[in-house]
Amino acid sequence: MDRLLKAARASGSLNLSNRSLRDVPVEVYRSLDAVGEGENWWEAVELQKLILAHNNIEVLKEDLRNLPSLTVLNVSHNKLTDLPAAIGQLSMLKLLDVSHNSIAVIPEEIGSVASLVKFDCSSNQIKELPCSLGRCSALSELKASNNFIASLPEDLTNCSKLAKLDVEGNKLTALSDNLVASWTMLTELNASKNLLSGMPESIGCLSRLIRLDLHQNRISSIPPSINGCSSLAEFYMGNNALSVLPEEIGALSRLGTLDLHSNQLKEFPVGACKLCLSVLDLSNNSLTGLPAELGKMTTLRKLLLAGNPLRTLRSSLVSGPTAALLRYLRSRLSEAEEAKTPAKEEIVTKAARLSLTSKELSLEGMGLSVVPPEVWESGEIIKVNLSRNSIQELPDELSSCLSLQTLILSRNNIKDWPVAVLKSLSNLICLKLDNNPLRQIPSDGLQAISMLQILDLSGNAASLPENPSFSSLPHLKELYLRRTQLREVPSEIMSLSQLQILALSQNSLQSIPEGLKSLTSLTELDLSDNNISALPPELGLLEPSLQVLRLDGNPLRSIRRTILDKGTKAVLKYLRDKLPDQ
Repeated sequence: MDRLLKAARASGSLNLSNRSLRDVPVEVYRSLDAVGEGENWWEAVELQKLILAHNNIEVLKEDLRNLPSLTVLNVSHNKLTDLPAAIGQLSMLKLLDVSHNSIAVIPEEIGSVASLVKFDCSSNQIKELPCSLGRCSALSELKASNNFIASLPEDLTNCSKLAKLDVEGNKLTALSDNLVASWTMLTELNASKNLLSGMPESIGCLSRLIRLDLHQNRISSIPPSINGCSSLAEFYMGNNALSVLPEEIGALSRLGTLDLHSNQLKEFPVGACKLCLSVLDLSNNSLTGLPAELGKMTTLRKLLLAGNPLRTLRSSLVSGPTAALLRYLRSRLSEAEEAKTPAKEEIVTKAARLSLTSKELSLEGMGLSVVPPEVWESGEIIKVNLSRNSIQELPDELSSCLSLQTLILSRNNIKDWPVAVLKSLSNLICLKLDNNPLRQIPSDGLQAISMLQILDLSGNAASLPENPSFSSLPHLKELYLRRTQLREVPSEIMSLSQLQILALSQNSLQSIPEGLKSLTSLTELDLSDNNISALPPELGLLEPSLQVLRLDGNPLRSIRRTILDKGTKAVLKYLRDKLPDQ
């Protein structure tokens, strides 16, 4: 113990976890007072990090006030029944973990810890959180799962920096509108296994929300305002009382996983067929059929339908491969529905007229073979959507659209990289050229669009040079390279420090470089449908930021199926635990 304390006085960090301690050694509370022979008192530093996890400690003394420089205090997995009021005197504390104890009350004094960023009090005996917690305005992560909390204090509206909230396994009957509306920075909300009867209308205020887990409650409806959750990637609503889904759910363009199992749904709305899901769980509902429009959801890899009284579909289709069922549904789409298109010229003229005020021009799916002059004649245009046409090249006149920020050219017949036009579009931040027969991009082709934040080259098998110069795009936040015949992850991707979304699905990747750990801003990583058999443990270091990791369709042998089925957090924790001790 003396050796550990001496080292702590030099480093400011003391780890006494897994030592079967019944009490906190007295010397810990007076670390600096115990400077021993051979030590220089002026070189000793105050204790900043104290780990006491996995012991049998029953009491934390008020002497805790003698450690005012603590920034990290972890006393999880002990036998504490309360916390000392002195906790409020730790003014520099940023991380407090008291999980897995028998604590019944969190002292009001915690509100004095103004610097608190992460607080974990999960798996205790807590019936309510103190109102004073609302004074911890720097709080970004709050875990209070597996307690007996019946309501959350309204004072938490002051915690406007809250990014992650986990209140799973409590007695909550409602999430108040005011609270949810105030948490606009929230990226992850887990309120599963409670007694919630509804979702607040203000859920639509959470435009940054990536993961929403409300499974195993009593929720009977989803409000139309859900369409405001524009970043949502995973939505878990299994084991509730839903009888209908709002059409507005179809607006969630980034949603990849939608779990609706064990509800009372009688139909799946046509509006929701616009989603680009990879997993849809509709098992154990009351569905008698499926809309033919669901067949258009070609991104869907797993559709679960067991336990429904489906009468309009053969059982072999229901239990067979998802792709076969989707093909069957597409075949039922009426030709008339697909052929309904007004006169082309009329639509182009009307769209151009609207763009004068909106500054956006959409000519999607118009059967155009050339870019109409209305595009560059529309004044200060900022967004042009020409997707799903038959355009083969971009005219030089497009270079005059100097204010253009978004250019969508998906699903056309463009063969050559439009380098001359792109060089003139200095304000371009979004370029989508996916699903074109694009030839190889010139080695300096990306340098012309250095301000780009979103780039989609998916479905262009021959477009990428051997060493694509992605480092020319330092501001890139989203990169989509699906179906580009990649055999390895381009090394320059590792330099994209601002990258938030990286989609590499449906390629021929066999391994993932450990260098991906440098992408610390990454929130979504799609590696599905490759030939990956193992993942580097270093990928687990992305856990604080990475919210969505898609791995289905790979021959992964190093991770058990039970872990993969639990989702992103479980996989990242498994990988992190595989890292050698630092």
